[in-house]
Amino acid sequence: MVKREPPPQRAWQRMLSGRRLDLLDPSPLDVEIEDVAHGLARVARWNGQTCGPHIFSVAQHSLLVEGVAQHLRSALPARTGLAVLLHDAAEYVIGDMISPFKAVIGSGYKDVEHRILGAVMLRFGLPATASREVAAWPSRPTALPPTMRR
Repeated sequence: MVKREPPPQRAWQRMLSGRRLDLLDPSPLDVEIEDVAHGLARVARWNGQTCGPHIFSVAQHSLLVEGVAQHLRSALPARTGLAVLLHDAAEYVIGDMISPFKAVIGSGYKDVEHRILGAVMLRFGLPATASREVAAWPSRPTALPPTMRR
């Protein structure tokens, strides 16, 4: 009797654009800005644990962080601003897991997150790995309006 290999596990997500993004081996060619923007606008930061009647989305957070970066450094290079804007872009498909949960899951989550973020960055002409300058920008601005605080 011939031993058959089990079917491969599904590891892709169909995006609104119709693209299939492979979570284990994401291709920059499968990243569409419309999918990224749409997904980030619908993902709540901190799993929705914010004050006020509305969520604070990852898209809003990304715009706020990029705005703070522009404010702190008026001559911020456009590529650096784009990298700051996209710093959480992987969350368009995998959501915004809170840091304590990421710690519980371990390195597997971070590996997937880094692969997706690398594909997004490459798609928009940026290095797959953030420069020290981009990595140094605060991911949690302290001057949030009261409705956006956790």
